[in-house]
This record gives sequence, structure tokens and C-alpha cells, in this order.
Amino acid sequence: MSRQPTYWDYLRLDELLSLQGGLEDDESQVSSDELHFIVVHQVYEMWFKLMLRELREARDHLAAPLLAEETVPLVVHHLRRVTRIFELMVQQWAVVETLTPQDFLAFRDKLIPASGFQSFQMREVELVLGLEDSHRLHYGGVDPLAHIREKAADSPAGSKVLAHLEAVQEERSLRSTLHDWLHRTPVQASGPDDSGDSEVVDRFLEDYLAAYSRAQDRQVHRLVEGSVVRPEAIEEKCAAAVEETRSFLFATDVDAEERTWARRVRAGLVFIESYRELPLLAWPRTLVDAVVEVEEQFVLWRNRHARMTERTIGRRIGTGGSSGVDYLDEAAKGRIFPELWAVRSILLAKADLPPLHHPEFYGFARRGQG
Repeated sequence: MSRQPTYWDYLRLDELLSLQGGLEDDESQVSSDELHFIVVHQVYEMWFKLMLRELREARDHLAAPLLAEETVPLVVHHLRRVTRIFELMVQQWAVVETLTPQDFLAFRDKLIPASGFQSFQMREVELVLGLEDSHRLHYGGVDPLAHIREKAADSPAGSKVLAHLEAVQEERSLRSTLHDWLHRTPVQASGPDDSGDSEVVDRFLEDYLAAYSRAQDRQVHRLVEGSVVRPEAIEEKCAAAVEETRSFLFATDVDAEERTWARRVRAGLVFIESYRELPLLAWPRTLVDAVVEVEEQFVLWRNRHARMTERTIGRRIGTGGSSGVDYLDEAAKGRIFPELWAVRSILLAKADLPPLHHPEFYGFARRGQG
């Protein structure tokens, strides 16, 4: 008869609870404040581990050539779990803040030159989400991934870290699979493989831009009548908004060789957001919103990290040699899914939308988005 497992066996608590000894590998040499610091950051790494599993599950479902309607809620489920984890991680900074500046300074020098910037799982989250190499914020003129690779040579676990990061960089990202999925969105009942699809998409975009321009004209008249801002300034801003919308819709801000693809991706996004009440588009719109919510919480986590750091160490240099709070604030400005944020600036009221063609196409009888 096999031995029945216990709670501590299942969770391997004897091993887990023996990992808080710090650099000395001796908990008796670690103050309560340092133990607090170690435990909190180990918990963050455990949350990263779970988050990465959820993001990969969502990405893999989304990467299917044909995403069935019943699978979209499953993708949303994984993304919402990531959002809840981020929300909890934001709150966890309040626990970190029970460490006073003097408490931290008592052991801070032991960390140098180690730094949270070396968290390869945090970098992995960025990669799996889809942060482009050109958008990754450097510190001290060094790419964080290059820094991790350099430091790995001096670490017992370095070879595993290197192999892990190399494998991650070969993966597809959530951003990439999301764009593939948006590219397949039927626009005015036309799919990317249908004859004449390019013309249908361009006509929708032209109609949408014209509708947006009319809405802006109305706004100009209302603002001029009731605003203290100079009429010329209002007109200039509204005219600039129309040009920015044109650039977004027709992807003129994208390199020429990628413009056709990007235009259709954005057309799919605008179509989903605009006609969200249609049965076939209700869950896709929820999926798009779930991705935005994940990134929103990621940004809030980074902002909260910056404020906690400023409260604890002020604006002194970071343990890894970075600019500390300034680096954290700058990192929080970036976006991995800029299109999903930008589209919110150009959405129209339902009454202003271009006429919908073939609404019956978007009924529940359709199986999958394509």
C-alpha cells in the first residue's frame, strides 16, 4: 500500500522553506528585514512563473489557424488570471513598503551589484507579451538581456538562465499571434483570402475616416461656441486628430513593406471595437479588452514599483547601477500593444458608424473568426 501524501509533501515545503538563507545560506545570519525582502521577491518570481504559463496558454490557443468561437472565452480566462496576478502584485508593494529606508540600508550593500533588473522571468514576461527589442529600455547604455547574459557567466545557475532566455527568444509572442488573429477578422463580411478583400477593407477605412471627420467637425462647432480656448487652436487640434486617424487607419506610420498587413490588422481591430454588439464579435471584443487590461496592470505594477522605490531609497543610484526611480518611471511609459490603446482615440458613437454590410454574416451560425 503506497503512502498517502501530506500537504507538506505535495508542496515540498521542506525544500521551499529552506531557501531564505540569503547569500550566507544561513537564516540565522539574516535579519528579519532581510528575510522580509527575500520572501517578497521570491513570491514575485513565483507569480511570474504562473503568469508565464497562463500567457503561453493564451498565446497557443490564439495561434490556431482557425480560432473557434468556444475557444475565445478560454483565451480570455487565461488573460484574466494574468490580470488578477498583476493586481495582487501591485498590492504586494504595500508589504515591501513596511521596510523603512534605514531598515533597507542595513543590508542593501550586500545586494550590490545584484538588481531586480536581472530578473530573467520579468524579461521573459516582456518577451512572451511581445516587447520588441528596439523598444526595450536600456540602463547604463546596456540592454538588460545583454546584461543578464554577461552576468550569467559568473553565476552557478548561469548556463540554465542563458539556455532559457535563448529558447524564449525563439518563441512567438502574444502580440504576434494577436495580430495574426486580427488580420483574419472579417471586415464587412470579407476575409483576407476573399476576392476583392483589399478593396472592401479600403472602402471601410475610407468610410470610417469620413465619418470620423464629420464627427470632428461637429465637435469643432460645439467647442468654439462654449470653450475659452481660441477657435483657431481648437480647429488646429481637430484637424490634427483627423490626420492622426488617417495615419493610424492606413498605417502610414509603418514601414512600406509591412503597411498592407498592418492596415488590415488595424481595420480588423476598428471593426471589432465598432460593431461589438454583433454576436460573432462580442467575444473577440472581450478578448481585445482582456489584452488591454493585462498591459494596464503591468504598467500600474511598474508605476507602483517606482513609487515604492522612491519612498524607500529616494533617487539614489540602483543596486545594479541604473538610475533607479528614473529608469522605472521611463519603463512604465512604454506600451507593448500600442494599437489597442491608440484605437480608443478614434472610436465613434454608434450613430456615427459607417453602414454595416451583411449583418447576417455576424450571427451565431458562423463558426469561428477565421
